[in-house]
Amino acid sequence: MRRAASKKTGQSNSTAVNSSAADLVRSASSKASSKETERIDSLFYSYANESSGLIDPEGIEALCADMEVDHTDVRILMLAWKMKAEKQGYFTLDEWRKGLKALRADTISKLKKALPDLEKEVRRPSNFSELYSYAFRYCLTEEKQKSIDVESICMLLTIVLGSQFPAQVNSFVEYLKVQNDYKVINMDQWMGFFRFCNEISFPDLTEYNADLAWPLILDNFVEWVREKQK
Repeated sequence: MRRAASKKTGQSNSTAVNSSAADLVRSASSKASSKETERIDSLFYSYANESSGLIDPEGIEALCADMEVDHTDVRILMLAWKMKAEKQGYFTLDEWRKGLKALRADTISKLKKALPDLEKEVRRPSNFSELYSYAFRYCLTEEKQKSIDVESICMLLTIVLGSQFPAQVNSFVEYLKVQNDYKVINMDQWMGFFRFCNEISFPDLTEYNADLAWPLILDNFVEWVREKQK
């Protein structure tokens, strides 16, 4: 009977030790997380506008300079995507925290080092499709805005798709600049061009069938390309 009681006490002591150790680990983890958040917040305020409490276009330019990345680099768009930033040219503190915690970056040095891995993540097909769609929404400057002017679309296409589909993008941008039928591009047309790049061989265009559900602007673009090829 005494042995059983002694064994029970031993088990109880062991459980208490394990529980205490777990509490210490949790406490250390919580403190480390708190310190990381403090550093992330401090970094945010080093770029934020004091009056608005946001990182604005000027702050983003300073951030790009410190990261040694051009502000038109697609990786800046990828960073905004990672933060789930809602307004072009602006980062809120919550968006900044969300992005940098996901990237495990609480200094500029760590943020620079995180960019290659972020690019790899985004280049996965499902993520890239999401980024492409996000890029259009991110560039809408007004709440009820549904389309983007052609000039801005040309720049955006070059940034987002230019390195992946250079021939298609260069040709489509050229077409957009010479045509007179479209002053703005909507989301359906924007996503249609992405599908076009992924499904249609270029410049032979053999798979393109105008009877399928393509936006009219792409029918016109294909017709323009074929005319040029004659």
